[in-house]
Amino acid sequence: MPSDLRQQVRRALEHPHLSAALTRFSEDYRTSRARAYEGVDFEALRERIAARKADAAQRLDELAARFAAAASARGAQVVRLHEPAEVRNYVLGVARRHGARLVVKSKSMATEEIHFNATLEQAGIEVKETDLGEWIVQLARQRPSHMVLPAIHLTRDDVAGLFSREVGERLQAEIPRLVRTAREQLREKFLRAGIGITGANIAVAETGSLVICTNEGNARLVATLPPVHIAVVGVEKLVERFEDIEPILAALPRSATAQQITSYVSILTGPAEAAEGGAQEMHIILYDHRRIEMSEDPLFCQALQCIRCASCLNVCPVYRLVGGHVFGKVYTGAIGTVLTACIEGWHASRGLEQLCIQCAACREVCPANIDLPELILEVRRRAADVAPLPVASRAALSIVSSRRAFHALLRAASLVQKPLADGPFLRHLPLFLTEAGRNRRLPALAETPLRDRFPQLPQPRSERRVAFFAGCLIDFVYPEIGEAVVRILNRAGIEVVFPEKQTCCGAPAHFSGLPEAAAANARDNVEAFSGAGCEAVISACPTCTAALSTDAPRALRQQGEHDLAGRAEHLAAKTADFSAFIRQLVEEGALRLPAGAGLPPLTYHDSCHLKRTLHAEQPPRQLLRGAGCELREMQESDVCCGMGGSYSLKMPEVSSAMLARKLRMIAATEAAGVALDCPGCLMQIRGGCAAADEPVRVHHTAEWLASLLEATD
Repeated sequence: MPSDLRQQVRRALEHPHLSAALTRFSEDYRTSRARAYEGVDFEALRERIAARKADAAQRLDELAARFAAAASARGAQVVRLHEPAEVRNYVLGVARRHGARLVVKSKSMATEEIHFNATLEQAGIEVKETDLGEWIVQLARQRPSHMVLPAIHLTRDDVAGLFSREVGERLQAEIPRLVRTAREQLREKFLRAGIGITGANIAVAETGSLVICTNEGNARLVATLPPVHIAVVGVEKLVERFEDIEPILAALPRSATAQQITSYVSILTGPAEAAEGGAQEMHIILYDHRRIEMSEDPLFCQALQCIRCASCLNVCPVYRLVGGHVFGKVYTGAIGTVLTACIEGWHASRGLEQLCIQCAACREVCPANIDLPELILEVRRRAADVAPLPVASRAALSIVSSRRAFHALLRAASLVQKPLADGPFLRHLPLFLTEAGRNRRLPALAETPLRDRFPQLPQPRSERRVAFFAGCLIDFVYPEIGEAVVRILNRAGIEVVFPEKQTCCGAPAHFSGLPEAAAANARDNVEAFSGAGCEAVISACPTCTAALSTDAPRALRQQGEHDLAGRAEHLAAKTADFSAFIRQLVEEGALRLPAGAGLPPLTYHDSCHLKRTLHAEQPPRQLLRGAGCELREMQESDVCCGMGGSYSLKMPEVSSAMLARKLRMIAATEAAGVALDCPGCLMQIRGGCAAADEPVRVHHTAEWLASLLEATD
């Protein structure tokens, strides 16, 4: 990550108000959004939006021509422009022809993208933003930090200071007074302006209509009061039919601001009637700037489905810590990372893709069904081609992708660490791990890895056999989790085998944007498990389960190894998450868990991959409750704990802040223990509890269940 971006991250985390303001909004948003979508089939709605927007994205040239014909027939002047300079020069030309000295604007991300205001101001034309948030950041001489709420990073005291400077009077930080001041300052601008400039949320090819959604009504005034209206509209806003706006209007306010509908929905078809009589002059600029190029990319064409609701920002645990001035450029957050890379180039987005922790909360709420985590991974892959990862990072991942070298290194490290170990934790950290140990204690490597313990585990012989995929953390750090898995499966009459040639699941390479290394891991694991002769492959790590079931076949196909990819798909079909498999055994009657055997009150943390990739967050809860456990749900149980695999090493400051919040959520439940299904999350949360000297026991669900079996033996 560029050093300047890392410095920006640190400054944002140290800001006295930023994170608190964004976190309060995020908390309120999650609750309000759920209420707004009550009674709405969100999955069906976003499938409709995605289908219509995806179809439009493949026909942008055709739809642009149809829109231009329809809008022109209704009196608008329509032009298609490709580069930012062309748009700036066109608008400047219109302003000069009309002798305009004042331009009023409503919110428009397209004009932000082309740095529109500076060009007009340099030509001696006053530009006044009329959206309240946009006007605030204009007064602050900043760019928006959020696509819907541009001034969300500022406090009311900040706003009072800006307004006081503007009006030459000391104003109190009272919201009604500040709103009244804004109205007083902006009202006469609408009446004096020579040109009004808007964007559009939707452009309808069938009718030549523009659809603009606002909560303040300013866009309607900007579009109708001045004698000239110019709309700058990205071509991705095009849809084919008028009926296509309905699902977008149903989702946009619910996803953006948790409203069922915005206060003002303006549909403009042709010029408005001018205030002095006659028709207003209307210009519509259909703006490209690499959007057509995006539409031709098999992956990034997805991003053109975006309806600019910013819900991906609203649920992002990283955004709410550092804000949009760090996590983004003109466009912010997850979608901003993708759009910045595609529109401005890989150099412009450098480092932004590393801020994403891959929790997939954005994918879960996106009303256009965009797979943002996958697109950000593709940005990483392509960025790595342009600017390769540091030598140390590539060397580390090359070792991880070599089973023998990796396992030899871990065995050596388990011996070297002995002077540094303090029971299950490291007492002193090597210098390169100092930051990673901020606010958490790091675990010591197990003295004996699971692969060496496995032959000594007493097991029954059985016709039912499953293979266990341990993953790096269970194998070399937490072998006791693997032993618990074996005991539970044995109780169900199932024999467990451990293919010794198994290696890393490939997730570190996959999430670092190195598909060749991920394919090497996939190749080794397919070979290791293909001859196991088992009914299933069980993993107690959701990241590993996802890697085996989804990422491995894809990685091999991307490398052209289609035969091996077919074998990987066969393996994927047999791969199962531990808790989901155990619940199935309980439902079949093959396993009975003793109830009421004395588990303490627990709270449950959802790992990101368990919930959002495997959609298996209920089985562990059902198992624990079925065993008589009192399960106290914590607030935001499904918000990332900050581990993110190697993310906690690369971005320790962000990871630490996320962990601190998770620990507060756990403490608020007053539970005696935490159950979870991811060894990575266990490392993060157990280490955090130990560093904070919290007496909370943190164990994998398999360990809690195995303790029940031991208590009844």
